[in-house]
Amino acid sequence: MRTPNLKQTPVAMTVAGSDSGGMAGMQADLLTFAANGVYGVTAMTCVTAQNPEGIAKLEVLDADFVSEQAKALNRYFAIQAAKTGLLCNREIIDQVADFFISNPSIQLVVDPVMVSSSGARIISEEAIDALKSKLLPLAKIITPNLDEAEILIDSPLKDPDALERAAKEMASKWNATVYLKGGHLGGERLYDISCSPEGESRSYSQKSIQSIDTHGSGCTLSSCITAHLAKGEGSLASIEHARDYLRKGMERPVFHRNAPFINHFPS
Repeated sequence: MRTPNLKQTPVAMTVAGSDSGGMAGMQADLLTFAANGVYGVTAMTCVTAQNPEGIAKLEVLDADFVSEQAKALNRYFAIQAAKTGLLCNREIIDQVADFFISNPSIQLVVDPVMVSSSGARIISEEAIDALKSKLLPLAKIITPNLDEAEILIDSPLKDPDALERAAKEMASKWNATVYLKGGHLGGERLYDISCSPEGESRSYSQKSIQSIDTHGSGCTLSSCITAHLAKGEGSLASIEHARDYLRKGMERPVFHRNAPFINHFPS
């Protein structure tokens, strides 16, 4: 089997949970990295027993072990960019933040996974506080969905104008580019907002695809952004590539038993 030439191939790391169904988490991240010409490495935060219908069991890994994975990878690979997904608890967030503080050259994308698809919070209040105070200030790009943004700014978001105000508030607070996903607003059109730390914003609107299961879409978007950062592209260009990649994957889904899922290798 041929191995990638790591002197020429960009390397990206995902710090996230495992989805044994392969649709989200680090499995989706690795598929997306590979599809976008980047070699992916992983620091796992938790292991799940799940399929597309739900999670049967979840085991959280020790925070020190998560940190050791990242450190071991960094000793060997020239990691250009990284993303975080589900970080589970405050201890893991603290360790992950310490790693990126020690390695400021790694461009960081934070997907602030805090809410399940049913709307329930899946990490504790103290973990959310650690995310806000320790990890988000290290991010180059932050990719919250509407529910996560409401938690981060402690305010409801009901329309596209509110999304823009929220994106500007978060970009200023954490000195990062924010890509706020407004899909949870519902309706026939999707509204997303990007905003730079300087306050320059860009709005996006496209027709919603009603028939597809979007499980893993947030992971796919953030990992595609990370892949393009690793290849040397800027924040806005990376976001644009990720939007295009995700849209193509949603328009050409892979069909499973109950519903069509995002295709991670769109043609």
